[in-house]
Amino acid sequence: MKRALVTGGSGGIGAAVCRRLAADGLHVTVHANSRLQDAQRLAAEITAAGGSARAVAFDVTDCARTGAALETLLADGAIQVVVNNAGIHDDAVMPAMKPEQWLRVIDVSLNGFFNVTQPLLLPMMATRWGRIVNVSSVAALTGNRGQANYAAAKAGLHGATKSLAIELASRGITVNAVAPGIIGTDMTRDISKETIERLVPMKRAGTPEEVAGLVAFLASDAAGYISGQIISVNGAMI
Repeated sequence: MKRALVTGGSGGIGAAVCRRLAADGLHVTVHANSRLQDAQRLAAEITAAGGSARAVAFDVTDCARTGAALETLLADGAIQVVVNNAGIHDDAVMPAMKPEQWLRVIDVSLNGFFNVTQPLLLPMMATRWGRIVNVSSVAALTGNRGQANYAAAKAGLHGATKSLAIELASRGITVNAVAPGIIGTDMTRDISKETIERLVPMKRAGTPEEVAGLVAFLASDAAGYISGQIISVNGAMI
């Protein structure tokens, strides 16, 4: 059984990804930071439905503690599917943005990607098969008022995705990014129906399950020749 790690797995998109990967037969480690109980409930739900899952908690911005947590996970074997979904918003227009807002958002999305992914690479490479899927955002492709920090972090993830894909291509490992648009989760609950209809040609928000479907495909054997790509899920916004 292949083993997967989904960071930010207790949130809306992350939970949908965990459920889908488990349904596809993977053992899923549901990661959380401060929401361990949510991750534990999700792991229990997956197990009750016949899947295989466990929960784990660590702060992806803490390199040492992340490394220690991953070392424990690796004791059971290589993690061959990594979904870097952890990310936060802390919005403000740039003239009013505080340094800590800039640093924290980049720390979670970009430094967190490195802290989680780098320790897993050599064990993954030894198996000659792997899938790394980085969850980005439409903001990285278009920019968004009040989200210079978030857009910068996710755009940096795009560059890392393409570079790592080249580095790992000969080892049977693919690296891709998924860039959702407006998806119906807690993070977008304040966006009005009128705004969604104005911004999205499909006139609706996407669902976490629609994002999870793409992530699951990229994590499958069927996507073995797709790597270094940034794929949008945004209802034709761009």
